[in-house]
Amino acid sequence: MSVVSTERSVRALLKQGIEQLRAANVPSFTLAAELLLLHITGRDRTWLYSHPEETLAEPAAEAYLALIKRRRSGEPTQHLTGKQEFWGLEFEVTPDVLIPRPETEHLIEVALDRLAVREIRAGRTPRTSGEGITLVDLGTGSGCIAMTLAKELPAATIYATDVSKAALNVARRNASRHGLADRVHFLESNLFEAFRPGLGAVRVAPQLDKASGPLFDLLISNPPYVGRREAALLPVEVRQHEPEVALFGGDEGYEFYGVLIPEAVHHLKPGGLLVVELGYNSLRAVQPLLDTSLWCAVGVTNDLAGIPRVLAAERLSRPR
Repeated sequence: MSVVSTERSVRALLKQGIEQLRAANVPSFTLAAELLLLHITGRDRTWLYSHPEETLAEPAAEAYLALIKRRRSGEPTQHLTGKQEFWGLEFEVTPDVLIPRPETEHLIEVALDRLAVREIRAGRTPRTSGEGITLVDLGTGSGCIAMTLAKELPAATIYATDVSKAALNVARRNASRHGLADRVHFLESNLFEAFRPGLGAVRVAPQLDKASGPLFDLLISNPPYVGRREAALLPVEVRQHEPEVALFGGDEGYEFYGVLIPEAVHHLKPGGLLVVELGYNSLRAVQPLLDTSLWCAVGVTNDLAGIPRVLAAERLSRPR
């Protein structure tokens, strides 16, 4: 009498996952199949390829193939595993937040560089600890930008806002995961609402009550910048599974900047820095918003694909 095996090899399962995702035209199908198998086994990639004959019990194998099926249908790998790496840190992600993208790391690079240049130009030694610096991450989502800056600038005062209460819950959990719950002040806010007098933000961050005039040395944001006209062109992973409030910046995609940038000047200290991520092909519409007597040192940074990705500017101490 033959016995039906209740185990399958790692090699066979990975091959099956890759083939199914390839057939469904899933982007980066090999990586997705690997990540889902690592998630099920709780192992790392070294183990995966050094133990190809290792077997998985049938329940684990079926759980893996169930995830493959969901990925084939369009669910992002990050939602299936519940995590995404950013700047070498692991962040929880859910359908309530935008999945952190590698290109957003350029925001961090530009912000840190511009803070250092500002100090050097003023004849001071760059404050690599962030001492004396107050910054805000507008539209924090998972909190990846605010928390990365909290790690890089351990003495800085950091605020993180979002209009979504659900997103803030995810961000707070990420802050606790990285031991930063006491470092980052989270505020439910549409843009700068929390920093206007009389709206109760002081209950969350009492130091706001003592502030007079602009608060921030750095205002950083990865704002919604996809046009609703382009919604049908987005991959199904994005269109059906990521939050609309974090994606769409208006019909064209750049309308959100038209509100953010004029308001930013009232919340930045003289010499304060604005650093924002750009959507594809949005530079032409957004850069003129900084062509006023209030801004200087406007700079654009391309991503690795040569696409203008980060726009940075400094608030003038005195209007020209």
